[in-house]
Amino acid sequence: MKVLKLTLSVFTALSLIFTSCNNSATNENEKAAEGTNQEQTSSDVNEEETAKGYKVGDEAMDFSLKGVDGNMYSLQSITEQGAKGVAVIFTCNHCPYAKKYEDRIIALNNKYKEQGYPVLAINPNDPEEEPEDSYDMMIARAKEKGFTFPYVMDEGQKVFPVYGATKTPHVYLINKENDKFIVKYIGAIDNNYKDAAAVTEKYLENAIDALIKGEEIAKTETKAIGCGIKVKS
Repeated sequence: MKVLKLTLSVFTALSLIFTSCNNSATNENEKAAEGTNQEQTSSDVNEEETAKGYKVGDEAMDFSLKGVDGNMYSLQSITEQGAKGVAVIFTCNHCPYAKKYEDRIIALNNKYKEQGYPVLAINPNDPEEEPEDSYDMMIARAKEKGFTFPYVMDEGQKVFPVYGATKTPHVYLINKENDKFIVKYIGAIDNNYKDAAAVTEKYLENAIDALIKGEEIAKTETKAIGCGIKVKS
């Protein structure tokens, strides 16, 4: 009986030690996972910092950014070619959301360029934080996908904070009015990033159509869905 009690006591002690060690390891793993997650998101733009960006109705800042074709692009240079406005879309190479929208962005430009509202795509990410979004990789991606619109880099990340962009993709529909660039729509391209065939509301298209018809835009702002913009950590 004494041997049995001693055996049970030893077993119980070993069980407690094993449980304690296992819990400790679990806690360490959880802390490590949390640290990894923090590292992954530490370079993302802080949405609160860009909350002071443009609102619908604001006058937008012009810029001059280098495209993958080596040319410089601005709102002024595009409208001087006859455009009535510009669909500015902050996007990039690496983001899964951005990739889902590439064909749709090409289609948007092909549909509306001749109607006065071409696309201008801006890559806002820091290439040191996300090497896939480097200028050379932008050139390769534009060629691979056959982009029909200017694809420019926000070198020095000076443009996207002023606009208030936080995601890729993030849309700012600009209309030229009395030599001023006025923000008319901000947000997502449509309501289903996963499947173009399942889209039931084409926010950007609807906004452009309204401008072309001289009508009020029914929905001027939606929530942009995508990857956080990568800034220097």
